[in-house]
Amino acid sequence: MHTILTGAPLRRSALFIAIAIALGCAVSAGAFAAAPGNAPQALAQVRDTALHSDWAYARLADMTDLIGPRLSGSAGAAAAVQQVAETMRQLGATVTLQPVKVPHWVRGVETAEIVDYAGRPQGVSQRVVLTALGGSGATPAAGLTAPLIIVKSFEELKARAAQVKGAIVLIDTPFDQEMAERGLAGVTYGQGSRFRFNGPKAAADLGAAAALVRSVGGANFRIPHAGATGLDDNKRIPAAAVTVEDALLIGRLAARGPMKMRLTLTPQNLPEADSYNVIADWPGTDKADEVVVVSGHLDSWDLATGAHDDGAGVVAAMGVVETLKKLDYRPRRTIRVIAWMNEENGGRGGQAYFEAHKQALGKQYAAIEMDSGAGRPFGIKASVGPKAEKLFAPLLAALQPMGAHAFTRRDALGTGDLHRLETGGVPSFEPLVDSHSYFHYHHTAADTLDKVDPDNLKRNVALMSSLAWFLANIDGEIGRAPEQGE
Repeated sequence: MHTILTGAPLRRSALFIAIAIALGCAVSAGAFAAAPGNAPQALAQVRDTALHSDWAYARLADMTDLIGPRLSGSAGAAAAVQQVAETMRQLGATVTLQPVKVPHWVRGVETAEIVDYAGRPQGVSQRVVLTALGGSGATPAAGLTAPLIIVKSFEELKARAAQVKGAIVLIDTPFDQEMAERGLAGVTYGQGSRFRFNGPKAAADLGAAAALVRSVGGANFRIPHAGATGLDDNKRIPAAAVTVEDALLIGRLAARGPMKMRLTLTPQNLPEADSYNVIADWPGTDKADEVVVVSGHLDSWDLATGAHDDGAGVVAAMGVVETLKKLDYRPRRTIRVIAWMNEENGGRGGQAYFEAHKQALGKQYAAIEMDSGAGRPFGIKASVGPKAEKLFAPLLAALQPMGAHAFTRRDALGTGDLHRLETGGVPSFEPLVDSHSYFHYHHTAADTLDKVDPDNLKRNVALMSSLAWFLANIDGEIGRAPEQGE
């Protein structure tokens, strides 16, 4: 049976409808205010809100001062997982801990001295400052003494195979600080890190007793730089980085004649440990099933607190959500903050995430990682096709007032934790930062909070927030990353 309303009931009904329409309009207006898309005013609001916030620097202080070093498998790494997870929950993000099995390598005693060389006064030896490299094997507890030789390249290493067997080998490749100061720090670091990672394995394959590398860094403060090696489990010879000054000393003594070194390294390669990627989602609206990853890696080397590498990257990614929460902005796509585990000595976190999502990579709309320190940002590096560049004009206009509007396109960035996503076609991005002094501190005991400029960290948060917001609200597709080989 249908009831027909007349008179006063009809007027009351009309009033209710009018109120409902008005409320609906208010809700729509409120929803628009909370999700304004990529309008210039919205991008400016995101940028300026981040630029005026000390939140990320305070979180970096929490991580570095309260926890300290965060090498995979350590108590510090475990504490950092919980700290970041709880902080993101407090912001209102949806937090997931993704299990990751990680290497558990522990540093021990590390000493070295040149005990025999041409012209050595009786009773004198020359101390060498060094630090064991990740994955290094151990000497006997009392150390080992062996001839010390220098090579400058992999070709020379192979050519001198007969001398290498049973010797301690120094692979002496200098870091080009002049290149770094002219904006090419990544290039010279890539060269040095190749020798650091592959050199000890190559020496082990030729029967070397131990392998040394010149530290990969530009500061001459007699500070050694740690890093990972590619040593095989069955050939884990002792491996260490020596300071620049000591590499030069060894070179001068080698010019005088043969020498011997006594080396003691007692690290332990323990069974793999349980750890986690911290994943924190800021849910999207109409495209919530598509994801924009914004990230940094949570682990650091054990020598210092990893303020630049990569605590700054983690808190900048976290700062994206803090910025959007202040504004009550909800993106169209889900913005996913990831604090990766085990970038430094295994890449297990990035691998675990890729394996979990490789069947649906098309839903990974874009990915950002900040892992080049918190120097001043000048713009963005992107692995997108040439035709996609014009899409970013509104974003670059918003970043221009803070001097961060440069846009560099490459077929492949090769950013640590995003590598597998990128080779799978996911467009990848990273801040283009001033890194001329980054490798003074990178992987050393000097990578501490005081080296991070608070204003530059704010600029990085502003860039990361603006970029993540922009990507999360683009209409249509950017296009997959250019085809690239492994």
